Amino acid sequence: MEWISDPAIWASLATLTVMEIILGIDNIVFISVLVSRLPEKQADQARKIGLALALFARIVMLALLAWIIGLTQPLFTAFGHDFAWRDIILISGGLFLLYKATHEIHQAVEDPDDHAPKSKAGATFAAIIGQIIIIDVVFSVDSIVTAIGMAQHVPVMVAAVTIAMIVMYIGSIPISKFIAEHPTTKMLALAFLMLIGMSLVADGIGFHIPKGYIYFAMVFSVSVESINVLISMRKKKQRQA
Repeated sequence: MEWISDPAIWASLATLTVMEIILGIDNIVFISVLVSRLPEKQADQARKIGLALALFARIVMLALLAWIIGLTQPLFTAFGHDFAWRDIILISGGLFLLYKATHEIHQAVEDPDDHAPKSKAGATFAAIIGQIIIIDVVFSVDSIVTAIGMAQHVPVMVAAVTIAMIVMYIGSIPISKFIAEHPTTKMLALAFLMLIGMSLVADGIGFHIPKGYIYFAMVFSVSVESINVLISMRKKKQRQA
């Protein structure tokens, strides 16, 4: 346990935690979009249960370091690219995000007032939790591989992942509320999910897109949309005055 008093360990913990939080931005957007369809009480439960199970899955994956490292070993070669399990997982997750975002956009445009019947509320709740876990595992692959490369002690990696999960939970609450109150932002978030899904597929087939480009596009779009929301709110107040 001597490594606990090592300043380098704490430095790696801080660096890794920040990295995990940054890599978790995509996940926060996905969770916020999903739970915005649920009543407030169920949305909070879905966040807690989904992220708790996802955290457990990440810790299990960290415990299986040899298996995680093995995910980066080539399985076969196609079109001049060596495909590993990591690539297959990223491609599958990216395609799922593209499908999910397209489905949500179609539903919002074609039937914006559609609400799930009460008899299906439980099934919808369970489905959302399941989707949170699945996508978190997909996003976990890269973050955990990064964690393995940045830290040498499993407790450090577990601590960083746990802190990042707490931040993700806290961050998803106001974002989900904002998306629920402003329908146009939900469409923007769904567009982000399509962008993220496409980047996952591209990464899986060997075309790496730097995250900085994606995050810059997200920040720019959110800034413009925030101005639009503020203008809309100001006009609404003026009409009520």
